[in-house]
Amino acid sequence: MATLDLAGIRKSFGPVEVLHGVDLAVRDGEMIVIVGASGCGKSTLLRIVAGLERPSGGRVVIGGRDVTALEPAERDIAMVFQNYALYPHMTVAQNMGYGLRIRGLPRAEIARRVGEAAALLGIEALLDRRPRQLSGGQRQRVAMGRAIVREPKLFLFDEPLSNLDAKLRVQMRAEIRRLQKRLGVTSLFVTHDQVEAMTLGDRLVVMHQGHAAQVATPMEVFERPADTYVAGFIGSPAMNVLAGRLAEGGRAVALAAGPVIRFADGPRPGAEGEPLTIGIRPEHLRPDPAGLPLALELVEPLGSETVLHGRLPGGEALVVKLAGAAPREGVLPIALPPEALHVFQAGSGKRLDPAPPA
Repeated sequence: MATLDLAGIRKSFGPVEVLHGVDLAVRDGEMIVIVGASGCGKSTLLRIVAGLERPSGGRVVIGGRDVTALEPAERDIAMVFQNYALYPHMTVAQNMGYGLRIRGLPRAEIARRVGEAAALLGIEALLDRRPRQLSGGQRQRVAMGRAIVREPKLFLFDEPLSNLDAKLRVQMRAEIRRLQKRLGVTSLFVTHDQVEAMTLGDRLVVMHQGHAAQVATPMEVFERPADTYVAGFIGSPAMNVLAGRLAEGGRAVALAAGPVIRFADGPRPGAEGEPLTIGIRPEHLRPDPAGLPLALELVEPLGSETVLHGRLPGGEALVVKLAGAAPREGVLPIALPPEALHVFQAGSGKRLDPAPPA
């Protein structure tokens, strides 16, 4: 087990800079999930940690040792890929033990480690099979077993569940989290799936255009997003955003949609009339006869809940998630609870918290 420290990691491909000075400190035994849209730099960052890419600047430190210039084999890491990368001509046991054989470990030690990992993963009955005889989930377990037998300081997962069907993804997600907690190995997990991110990570790194937009626990990212990108990326359906202006000396927002809403948690700094972006999650909106009239355009009944898509009188789109059934058409008055509002600067998109007390 080990810590991982990334200091000012930059990466350029020719004139294009894809990572802009990423800093990250991972604690011993922690599971960090790096999440973001395609092209945000998350896989490049993981490949730099693995040694498969060299950074253009910055340092990679594993367990207190600077490994920036070291080859992958010298870093004491194990990586689980999206495509499993199993040798088709080898049995499961041979695939799992291959890396140990290359390192020259005795046969008895290899057999012991492979047997223990197979028992941990519930694949003892598969050890004599070849990859073509396995299902996708079984192949994934073999790939994880190959990483486990290495007994590395650091596990790296590069979207390992993306080739599985939805039901198997849920099952394997729980399996990975259970194993990581049981083994206590420091881990980095890359995904574009926010559900995977929220359920797997001790902390999330939300990447955006080569920057770490926010590093925090899953619930902190959900409840206090650092900017409008994070707010819109984490949560399903995505957070609603509405335009407004600072009013009443910073104590309220005058929405372009019409009403003036007083902030529940204190005044915001800024000049009267300063543009703001107001965010509110669909599940925090509620029907209210005195609320804003929402003209329904699409209703998605999902059994225990219903998602409604509509527009306010000014044309602003709004998504509402309600428990149980809901109207299928017409106009539904909707209230915006002040305690559920998120306030962001209109220009930068950065979160705008209440002004500190004088």
